[in-house]
Amino acid sequence: MSRALPPAVLLAVYAVAFGLAALGGGLLVLDDHPGQIYRLHHAVSLGWAPWRMNPGWWAGYAELQYYPPGAAWLGAAIHGASLGALGIPQAYEVMLWLAWLLPGITTFALLTRVMGSGWLALPGAFVALTLSAGSRSGVEEGLRWGLVAARLGWGLLPLVALSLVGWVEGARRAPLLAPLLIASVILVHPAHAPAALALLALGAWRGERDGRRRMAQAAAVAALAFGLSAVWLLPLLVHLRMALPLAWGDSSPLGLLRQIGRPLIIVMGLAQLGAWLSMRRAGDATPIERWLHAFTGAMAAAVALDILVAAPLGVLWLPADRLVDSLLLALIIGASLAVLRYATRLPRLGPAGVAIALVAGAVLLSGGSPERALTLWPTRDQWPKYDEVARGSKLDALWQALRDAPPGRILFLRSALRLDYRPEWWRPHSHITALTPVETGRGIINGTFTHPSPIAGLLYTGSADPRPITMLVEERDGLTLFGQRLEALGAADFRAWAEKLGVSAVVAADEDAGRLGFVDSSGEFAPPRTIGPFLVYVARTPRPIPDAAGPQTWRLALAPGQKGWQAAGFAYSPLWSALSDGKPLSTRRDHAGMLEVEVPGGARDITLQHRPGPAERSGVLLSILSATALLTGAVRGIVNRATSPHDRL
Repeated sequence: MSRALPPAVLLAVYAVAFGLAALGGGLLVLDDHPGQIYRLHHAVSLGWAPWRMNPGWWAGYAELQYYPPGAAWLGAAIHGASLGALGIPQAYEVMLWLAWLLPGITTFALLTRVMGSGWLALPGAFVALTLSAGSRSGVEEGLRWGLVAARLGWGLLPLVALSLVGWVEGARRAPLLAPLLIASVILVHPAHAPAALALLALGAWRGERDGRRRMAQAAAVAALAFGLSAVWLLPLLVHLRMALPLAWGDSSPLGLLRQIGRPLIIVMGLAQLGAWLSMRRAGDATPIERWLHAFTGAMAAAVALDILVAAPLGVLWLPADRLVDSLLLALIIGASLAVLRYATRLPRLGPAGVAIALVAGAVLLSGGSPERALTLWPTRDQWPKYDEVARGSKLDALWQALRDAPPGRILFLRSALRLDYRPEWWRPHSHITALTPVETGRGIINGTFTHPSPIAGLLYTGSADPRPITMLVEERDGLTLFGQRLEALGAADFRAWAEKLGVSAVVAADEDAGRLGFVDSSGEFAPPRTIGPFLVYVARTPRPIPDAAGPQTWRLALAPGQKGWQAAGFAYSPLWSALSDGKPLSTRRDHAGMLEVEVPGGARDITLQHRPGPAERSGVLLSILSATALLTGAVRGIVNRATSPHDRL
């Protein structure tokens, strides 16, 4: 342990310095971060149950049921553990620090355990900490852009491997920590679950003895992991049509070759190949080396299978560009195994000299386009904070105007606030308007990042059908609405959509002026008011939506004589139930993905409730049973060790 301390301190000093420069000075709000903060508000204010419907986005959506809830749960746990001393913004900042540090820390721990040298572990840990290279889990996208869940899940993968090392080396029992870690990966970001399961399966297969027993143990670990995550995973699978696949990345063979065809990644791949060939020739490979080399091959095969088989069949839930993240981690680990073999040929340098030389080499190879292979230091103006963005865009004035608007929802014609004046859609931007429900109490349509809800699909394409979202919402900003070009959208069509969605205010960007005839000529909205970079249209009459009447309960007032199938004012969900005078009413989904209720004659109001169904209850039960089994195994292991102190099996 003492030998690992100097390189660990060196890595920590660099990581803390980078973190202070990038994350210090306020709440990061570039790109997706505000939406992630909103999900943290959801977990804190509505509770951890993933099926809780949040009325703030997209006419109501069970936000944590159809997006991995692990990151929001982590932030809520940080907030709760502080007994409220850390507010939600501060809890999110702590979570960002964890997301930044985790890949470096866990990779260093794994490689130190495998190679027996903290110095030889340092280059791999440094690359894992600073990797960008177009990876959704890298510094650029996973931290700066706000794909925080992807980076957190990626950082857990070395811990999964570390938990399995003793078992791969020959321990008779699979570690009880493994199912908990694999379940955590699933709950934080399931795109990394194939990598975690590959590590488990390869660990069993690579065992030299008792193959059947080891495969049975691996199956039990996987079953426990799925059982622990069933509270979220089972309802998700049952109601999968309620989430549209987000397949906006470039998963073509050429696109992925461009991503991994960077000097640093090519060198890492060649280094691992050389180590593997050396291992084969010498015939002296340890089980750990064979296991970790096989991990790279398994992830390469998974990526190829996704590209060549899954994508052509239309299976887009785990796009290949997401699986590449795990392949990159496997290459980092595999290249580190090469360091272990090659260091013996450079005895004069010693482990510290080898480590410093390799880190320097990685820095020299860190370039790339359009995203560097490694992000070595943050540029201050590329990490914008809440106060400067809110002040510069007059967000407080915007939110006050929206609070004063007639009852109804807010429709944002754009998803993001521009942070500079370049014309490209990928210019720096912030989805800071995603926080409008928190700041105003008003639900919003759009104003946030690319989203899997059917109503988001309706706004993007004009259809709420369950088909993949293949284009980022930023690419549509200022161009289309409800699947039509802004210039072609008629006032009558817009009026119908606004009525269906309960829109009482419209927020556009000042650069959209002159192309908003559909709202300018509708007659239902007052002339726009300019607030900072926003144009705000307010309806002349309210469009009330159901009022909150208790936890997950809303009340919809009816006009006299209203009966038959009526719009309920919320997006459809299979968990809705409707009551009138204590009697259940039929519900259905309309063509636009909104909820309708069959109203009997004479009814004065309707009570809407969003409650867990059979899948949700079954998921909770499975998770409780799995947690009980895991706890029982842990207690039994402690008792066995206490009664048989010499038994280490």
